[in-house]
Amino acid sequence: MRGVRVDPRLLRHARATFPYLAGCVLLGLAIACCAIAQARLLAHAIATVTVPVALGVVLAARPVLAWAQDTLAARTSAKVRSALRTALVQAALRDPARVSSAEMATLVTRGVDALDPYFARYLPQLALATIVPLAVTTALLTADPTTAVIVLITIPLIPLFGALIGSHAAARTTSQWRTLELLAGHFADVVAGLATLKVFGRAHAQAAHITRITAAHRRATLRTLRLAFCSALVLELAATLLVALVAVSVGLRLLSGTLSFETALFVLILAPEAYLPLRLAGTHFHTAQEGLAAADRILATLDAIPAVPAPRLAPDDTTTPPDPSRNGPAPRRLAAGHTAQPVPAATVGGVGLDGVVAGYGGRAVVGPVSMEVVPGEVTAVTGPSGCGKSTLLAVLLGFAVPMAGRLVIGGIEVAGPDERFWTAWRRTVAWVPQRPTFRTGTVAGNIALAVPDAPAAAVRDAAKTTGVTEWTDLDAPLAAGGGGLSAGQRQRVAMARAVLRCHLLDIRLLLLDEPTAHLDVAAELDLCAAIGELLPGRTALVVTHRQTPLALADHIVHLPATARETVPA
Repeated sequence: MRGVRVDPRLLRHARATFPYLAGCVLLGLAIACCAIAQARLLAHAIATVTVPVALGVVLAARPVLAWAQDTLAARTSAKVRSALRTALVQAALRDPARVSSAEMATLVTRGVDALDPYFARYLPQLALATIVPLAVTTALLTADPTTAVIVLITIPLIPLFGALIGSHAAARTTSQWRTLELLAGHFADVVAGLATLKVFGRAHAQAAHITRITAAHRRATLRTLRLAFCSALVLELAATLLVALVAVSVGLRLLSGTLSFETALFVLILAPEAYLPLRLAGTHFHTAQEGLAAADRILATLDAIPAVPAPRLAPDDTTTPPDPSRNGPAPRRLAAGHTAQPVPAATVGGVGLDGVVAGYGGRAVVGPVSMEVVPGEVTAVTGPSGCGKSTLLAVLLGFAVPMAGRLVIGGIEVAGPDERFWTAWRRTVAWVPQRPTFRTGTVAGNIALAVPDAPAAAVRDAAKTTGVTEWTDLDAPLAAGGGGLSAGQRQRVAMARAVLRCHLLDIRLLLLDEPTAHLDVAAELDLCAAIGELLPGRTALVVTHRQTPLALADHIVHLPATARETVPA
């Protein structure tokens, strides 16, 4: 029945919380025993006009046990949601292109939080719905077998009604969640392109579209709420009628003298306890429906982005890769005019690619490429847009796994997504991407992202070297995403980060992706002069379309659309 739904994939993520779930079950059994004892003692107190001390103890113990169960359930929910949120963030970092940022943000925030009613309310109540009716029916069987038979026959009607309504509610809630995802994705796209929409006068049209999607989500939410209220009404009505059936049977036998007054009271007090957990389970099922709809998308995302297995290291192994520019003989250079041929694995201290093919989502973007990054020298990579220059840098940084060929770093052939190796390797690199990341803060704070707790003087020197101080104050506020900066200014800030890393951490390898893009001629000359001062004693791989950075190169790797060749500078 779909009204009682336990997703085994969610339970796999809840393995660490099984002790809490077991505690909830045990507390549920204790609550059931308290309900039986309370009914027995209350019936005896009314029949004999006495108030036993045990009744006060049971009345006090039952809410305490319920509080303890709620606390354990809340801890279970918090741990599972934390594990799911961590898994989603790690999956997004492994494959950012698989899921849109807007959808991922919705899943990590609203989606994961919507699972709280499922773990904190529905699962514990499901355990009670199994334990309490069995315990109550057993107690009724010892006191009045006729009532026990009536309860056994009628109690399955509650989950049956819940399943009939629940199947319809699940479809409605899934539709509601899809509308929410559509709204979040479209809103994020509109905000990202708001400047363009304003320029072309299309902002009002998009606002109207968002209004329509919002109205559709509101209507879907109200339909789901109406269904939940109707479900609660049906379950309450069914439970009331079933308890009334028990009461009629007990009343007739009490009048005929075949049932004692104390037993009749005990049965009438205890019978509703058999139906109550099932009614509450149906209610909590509806509150958990949004979380279950989100869980389907969360688990589908996690299944689509497999986890990276941790590498197995020998006891004396180290995750710190060799410095590519300090040790070992320099690799050979190709003679002038020779086309790049497959080369053997790079010699110790070098970085080599031998027939490397790389891409994303199973689609090759670049390759096969065979080249060497010579220690202590500058290698420039050129080629038309779309030929895979940035993808080549992604391979050297471990962000893209080669689909074919060999990648050798410092004499070590790197095979597979060895995340520990790549994490250590990136610590030895200064990287300037095409699209640098910025956080809300100051210009100085964003430069210092390259070296946390960097001295203010070092940050200032790096900014001065790259010309950042020529157009802004280092204490000037900066919005997330670099809002307020031109593309060229963002590149200068990113280059200042690389300079800061090289000076403070003695970085010996620079990977620069279009470092002078979006700069005018004068600014490009100034920045190239700063890069030239940084290069002596260091290895560099520069991706560029511009001619000025090529003057810094010792040799050039050209990646045209049809052939890849290496020629001397």
